[in-house]
Amino acid sequence: MMKSQNEPKIVRPDDIDPHHRWDRPLQAPGQTQVDFEERVNYRRLHDYRLARTRAALAKAGLGAVLCFDQHNIRYISSTVIGEWARDKLIRYTLLTGNGDPYVWDFGSAARHHKLHCPWLREDHCRAGNPGMRGAISPKVGLFEAAAKEIKDILVQEGVAKMPLGLDLCEPPMLFALQKEGIDVRDGQQMMMDAREVKSHDEITLLNIAAAMVDGVYQDIAEALKPGVKESQIVALAAKRLYELGSDCVEAVNAIAGERCSPHPHNFTDRIIRPGDQAYFDVMHSFMGYRTCYYRTFAVGRATKPQIDAYKRARQWMDDAIEMLKPGVSTEKVAEMFPKCTEIGFETEMAAFGLNFCHGLGVGLHERPLVSRLNSFKDPYELKAGMVFAVETFCPATDGISAARIEEEVVLTPTGAKIITLYPANELPVANAY
Repeated sequence: MMKSQNEPKIVRPDDIDPHHRWDRPLQAPGQTQVDFEERVNYRRLHDYRLARTRAALAKAGLGAVLCFDQHNIRYISSTVIGEWARDKLIRYTLLTGNGDPYVWDFGSAARHHKLHCPWLREDHCRAGNPGMRGAISPKVGLFEAAAKEIKDILVQEGVAKMPLGLDLCEPPMLFALQKEGIDVRDGQQMMMDAREVKSHDEITLLNIAAAMVDGVYQDIAEALKPGVKESQIVALAAKRLYELGSDCVEAVNAIAGERCSPHPHNFTDRIIRPGDQAYFDVMHSFMGYRTCYYRTFAVGRATKPQIDAYKRARQWMDDAIEMLKPGVSTEKVAEMFPKCTEIGFETEMAAFGLNFCHGLGVGLHERPLVSRLNSFKDPYELKAGMVFAVETFCPATDGISAARIEEEVVLTPTGAKIITLYPANELPVANAY
């Protein structure tokens, strides 16, 4: 039986120190570990993420946090079992303010963690299954069993009378926790607080992920010719990313020709034609750290409406990036983006996601999230160490074309440093005639 733990875990200064090296260029080293230089210090990364979570937990006044969100599970426990688990709601982790992470996983995966994750206590890696998103009926009692096990841990670690943060779950899981007398609160905001400032190691992983997409865009530019399908570009990008070491190609958007406006956020089997405008978004991760990286091309030749739209999108981008400095309030950045009516939409909700910023990390959308929809109502200050994507979109006057640009930036003490390096200052023409 576990011993009762009633003392809060101490957050050591060295663990919560992000170890930024702002005096050096942002590194994107080789992906393998070597004995002659330090690249990513993964144990330091684990300690930092856990320390950030513990500090956020204490600040929020929660006794523990229970997470079913895959990004939060990886951030807290440094475990992952691949894309298969993304939509199952079968894995979960629990961290109390007085203890170490517990991980419930697919039975064989839990055994694997015991063997290969020495940063976790062996008795904290457990088989779990609360129903696989409804595939197993609640009548079996898996939710109740999981809730009772969680309640027992909260009691043993001395936090059962404090609120429990919860990020997301199936409704029967929430009901089972409440039936155990647990005061359940929103834990996702706490986790967003924990994840917002990236350490030196996290920034390095994000920069490596971006470097991989730099190369993919070179391949796309060379392949982007009449007769090629949008879907073939997606296949090319996914294949190349996995060859380069991606652990998950989450999505590749490919949009061309008359599909460019309004933005459909997907790809089809449409054949690329001469003079098309085409834009792409590459979303993948390296060691769990993601990219969101748009580029727009003209195929063979560019028209004046296409060039003009691109110039406007680039100007909005540059104006927003110029504003990005630690201490700046997010509504000041939101003011740099066009109003919804300037790009042909009736409300900011309808235009959301076309001109905005969003944080990047183990999740595709973290803090800061800066847009005209939310930032005037809930502004907050930018911080050094934040990493985020800046996106702009401008429809062309021809009624079908559009420009879509995205830069990923690291917020340094002196301003934003762009880490997406495929050229985008002017509209690139692929395979010019």
